[in-house]
Amino acid sequence: MSALLISGTDTGAGKTILTTALAAYWQHYFPAERLGILKPLQSGEGDREWYNELFGLDLAEVNPLHFEAPLAPPLAAAKEGAEIKLEKAWAAFEALQQSRDWVLVEGVGGLGSPITWETTVADLAWDWRLPTVLVVPVRLGAIAQAVANVALARQNRLHLKGIVLNCPTPCSKEEIANWAPAKMIRSLTGIPVLGCLPFLADPKDREKLVQSAAALDLERLLPMLPA
Repeated sequence: MSALLISGTDTGAGKTILTTALAAYWQHYFPAERLGILKPLQSGEGDREWYNELFGLDLAEVNPLHFEAPLAPPLAAAKEGAEIKLEKAWAAFEALQQSRDWVLVEGVGGLGSPITWETTVADLAWDWRLPTVLVVPVRLGAIAQAVANVALARQNRLHLKGIVLNCPTPCSKEEIANWAPAKMIRSLTGIPVLGCLPFLADPKDREKLVQSAAALDLERLLPMLPA
């Protein structure tokens, strides 16, 4: 499948920065290839506005289901007296699949975050048969978060391609080694760690975004990259 779900351990893990870095890399090296970004659900402001600003993407195309309150989608929808109709998100995904060479799908919160009253992001990943990468923030507790989310991914029979570490704040090499040791995370989860995104003081810096993506194991993340 020419798509990749970017999920995380929780809100603020770094899903948006990884999606942005991969998109910037793609546009820099393969401008003739068509890349799509989809945020199936969004509550409050943030990601869809970000992708519109950086890449000029249409808000409705990027984000088919949007709710005003910055809450879990089913709670945000309930405040508006609305229903979450995932078929609308699926239709948007199918449209991008047909019109783009590759689609990056950014999840909501973590794999266990609810998207309806009955389903989670992990359920959507299985239903849509989306290969998934897990973003783990470099901070105290990262190891346990990685282990728990990989266990959830396995419970839902997801194709987890790998883990990407992310520094949401400036981190020294020693802090990364102490808080999110790649060797230990790989040993405990059986999932490869595909690299670590550094803290970006200016997340709109295209050059730094491209460099950050280039340092990752892109052969695993984006196997459909043009030769």
